[in-house]
Amino acid sequence: MSAPLLITVAPTGAETAKADCPQLPTTPEEIARTAADCEAAGAAMIHLHVRDSEHAPTLDQALLREWVAAVRESSSLVVQLSTGGSVHDPLDERLKVLDAEPDSCSLTMGTTNFGDDVFLNPWPFVKDLYQLALERGVAPEFELFDLGQVHALGRLFREYGTPRGGRAHVDFVMGVPGGMPGTAPALVAGVNALPPEVTSWSATGIGRSTLSVALASLSMGGHLRVGMEDVLTISRGVPVESNAQLVTRAVELGQLAQREPMSPADCRELLGLA
Repeated sequence: MSAPLLITVAPTGAETAKADCPQLPTTPEEIARTAADCEAAGAAMIHLHVRDSEHAPTLDQALLREWVAAVRESSSLVVQLSTGGSVHDPLDERLKVLDAEPDSCSLTMGTTNFGDDVFLNPWPFVKDLYQLALERGVAPEFELFDLGQVHALGRLFREYGTPRGGRAHVDFVMGVPGGMPGTAPALVAGVNALPPEVTSWSATGIGRSTLSVALASLSMGGHLRVGMEDVLTISRGVPVESNAQLVTRAVELGQLAQREPMSPADCRELLGLA
C-alpha cells in the first residue's frame, strides 16, 4: 500500500447562502453532526468557517469557540479554523481567530483576486499571522492560490524558520477565478516549485475542477481537501446531499490509488501536533 491519505473536509465556507443550499451546515448542532459523520466516513481534519444565527459568515469570538467545542465534543477531528473569514473581514479580526485555540489554522500566502472581490493577504499580515501561530503552537496550513504564493512561502521560511517539529503542510487551492487553474499541469508546476522545507501537501479543486484536481493530487502522492465550501454538486446537475458524501467519494478515489484514509492521530503527527 502507498502512504496514508489525509482527507480534510471544508464543510461550510463563507460564500454560499443557507437559503440557496439548505443542506449546508451553518449551526453548531449541524457542524457537530457533520464532524461526526465525516470522521466516520474517513476525514481526519475539518476546516471551519463559522456562521452566526442568521447563517451569515462571522468571526465572533464566542461563536468561534462554540464551533470548535462542538467539533471536539462530537469527534476527534483535527480542528482547523480559517483565518480568511470572508473577503470583507478586517485583518485585525482575522488575527484574533487564533484566540479560539484551534489545532491548526489556514494561512494564505498572498492576495488573490476572488471572483469580483479581492482576498487581501498583504505581506505584513502574513508575517504577523505566521509568528502568532508559532507562538501559540497552532499548526499553519499554508494556502496557495498561485505560483507567486509558492515563492513567498520560501521567503517566509527563510525569514522565520519552519513550524514546530519541522513539519510544513500546504494546500493548493485551485480553480478560483483569479487564481491558478484547476488542472494537472498547474498542480505539477506548483508542486515542483515548493520550497524544500515543505513536508506534505494537499490540493483542493473548486467547482467543476474538483475531480480533476483530486485525481492529479492522488497520482502525485498528495492529499485531498473536499467539502461543500468547494463544490455543491456530486455530478453534473446533481446537488451534494452532505459533506460526508464528498468524503466518502474521496475515500473511494484513494482506495483506487491504494491509499487508505489517515486517522486524526496520524494527521496530528503529520502536522507536528502529536
